[in-house]
Amino acid sequence: DPLEGTPLELLVFATKKGLIKKTELMAYANPRSSGIRAIALEQGDEVIGVRLTDGQQEIILSTLDGQSIRFKEAQVRPTGRGTYGVVGMRLDKGDAIVSMEILSLGANILTVAENGYGKRTDMEEYRLQSRGGKGVITMKTTDKTGRVVGVQQVTEEDQLMLVTNNGKIIRLRVKDIRVIGRNTQGVRLIDLENGER
Repeated sequence: DPLEGTPLELLVFATKKGLIKKTELMAYANPRSSGIRAIALEQGDEVIGVRLTDGQQEIILSTLDGQSIRFKEAQVRPTGRGTYGVVGMRLDKGDAIVSMEILSLGANILTVAENGYGKRTDMEEYRLQSRGGKGVITMKTTDKTGRVVGVQQVTEEDQLMLVTNNGKIIRLRVKDIRVIGRNTQGVRLIDLENGER
């Protein structure tokens, strides 16, 4: 078999409602000009992220209201293209997944909220859990911070650009953003006008 020993390549999908799905990349090898179905979605759900993986990674999902869950990708078995996902994270009413990351050793988790607050947190603060739980706090969201808009893993060498809905942009060095605990509001990263997000 010519493919023997070739590392498995999989696509992992995450949806707004907390579902996660994994499918072998080869299932998408013969696309049609009209497109092919990648994932079945419930009404009102949408894909928020897709990552290429080898099946042995850890995943972190994060939500609008500042919750995150870290679990082993092996807990999601591969299924065909047109299938629904399984529960990656249980969400409270009104909450939604905003990001999915495949974790790399030595990275921090950067969390940014809509009112310009953000912070870095050590990955070790996110204990490994089983898929389908409620997760842990990744950022204490308040009226001051607003809801979480993005969560990414970062290293000291990275730079960050934040863009507001008014088109204002700021560029920061990640190493200048404080590393603080999960259950905190973070620090102001950008000054915003009234109503700017």
